[in-house]
Amino acid sequence: MRGKYFEEMTVGDIAESPGRTITESDILSFADFTGDHNPVHTNAEYAKTTIYGEQVAHGLLGLSIAGGLAWGTGLLEGTAEALIGVDWKFRNPIYIGDTIKFRAEVRRKKEMPRMNGGFVTFDATLLNQRDETVQKGTWTLLIRSRPEEGEKSTRLHQP
Repeated sequence: MRGKYFEEMTVGDIAESPGRTITESDILSFADFTGDHNPVHTNAEYAKTTIYGEQVAHGLLGLSIAGGLAWGTGLLEGTAEALIGVDWKFRNPIYIGDTIKFRAEVRRKKEMPRMNGGFVTFDATLLNQRDETVQKGTWTLLIRSRPEEGEKSTRLHQP
């Protein structure tokens, strides 16, 4: 089963994504897409002179990839209606070659019947291949309620 409805989520539930390795191409594409060509991200020689000693991914690239990895947990597929808020901290750099994964734990729930669901707040963590936290915070999403008996579900399923 893919995706959990609001009623199926329980405080303490944990979901984790598969890993994704960050490439220089990811960083350069993000720089082109956003217009953020800070040389700490895009210039290997310059990056050697910084506190990082090598190129690092944009912090917002990490957050953006976290969004895709969150989807990859399957927890939100077909039930997430909207991202309501994010409180995010950038703890450690993400280097080229790092493999990152996303972990989410249900922290609290608030039923919102008029919205046909409820707000779910997750403790969200982006970890590297050494299980070191590189980014973390809280995400609040509007999650759809389970359809009433006889009502058609629009939840997506993978073949």
